[in-house]
Amino acid sequence: MVESFGYFFALVVGVILGLIGSGGSILAVPIFVYFFLMDEKLATAYSLFVVGFSALVGSAKQYSKGFIDFRTVLVFGIPAILGVSLVRLFLMPLLPDELFKIGQIIVSRRMGILGLFAVVMVPAAFSMLAASKSPHTGHKISQINYNYPLFLVEGLIVGGVTGMIGAGGGFLIIPVLVVFGKIEIRVAIGTSLAIVTLKSLIGFFIGDVYNMEIDWPFLLSFTGIAGIGVLIGNFMQSLLEGPKLRKGFGYFLLLISFFIVYMEFLRP
Repeated sequence: MVESFGYFFALVVGVILGLIGSGGSILAVPIFVYFFLMDEKLATAYSLFVVGFSALVGSAKQYSKGFIDFRTVLVFGIPAILGVSLVRLFLMPLLPDELFKIGQIIVSRRMGILGLFAVVMVPAAFSMLAASKSPHTGHKISQINYNYPLFLVEGLIVGGVTGMIGAGGGFLIIPVLVVFGKIEIRVAIGTSLAIVTLKSLIGFFIGDVYNMEIDWPFLLSFTGIAGIGVLIGNFMQSLLEGPKLRKGFGYFLLLISFFIVYMEFLRP
């Protein structure tokens, strides 16, 4: 029964990813940890694969609509791929089960990874909520003024975070593109999906395939269900307005952040 709920949420992962261009990995990692009882390192690896292929499905749909800015994909994507690959290949295998102690409290690798996961979502959430209140609707591709230094630095940071917590990183990419790049929300979503596709899949195959035993039948079935969800989310996206997407995305990030903090640090 628990695993059945896990497969249902695989569909939800895809819907969220298709709807807002990110957020799927925010559910994927907890699903693997709480429903399928996986080790957090394996869960983050599986999340990269699932989110990467789900984003690939969403990217194809966004490309057909003209909502992908390939210049931003290149500028943002190359340092992001470098960041995630280095972290998955060299840093993750070195992390011990117990990171450190604070008095009698042991901070485990799981607490550290999921705690970082929750922390990085908070500023991203507030930046999107602030953007949703602005009358600025963003520029289309032909009007974008590219902030190359910011995109390069952010790409490297997002890649490192992606490698550490197994998240696609769209919840960090979209706020940067919308708030600092002044890119229209639907273009930001499509561009985010393309970036997430590249760095998630390359990071998985470079950093995890040769370091872990992968259950391919399970992983492919879970991914297939999530891919169907992406198509559903893409359809739903056309029914919603940009400001509502930004606002809903922001509140969604806060909700999941609080949930992870409760599950890992506050639950008796």
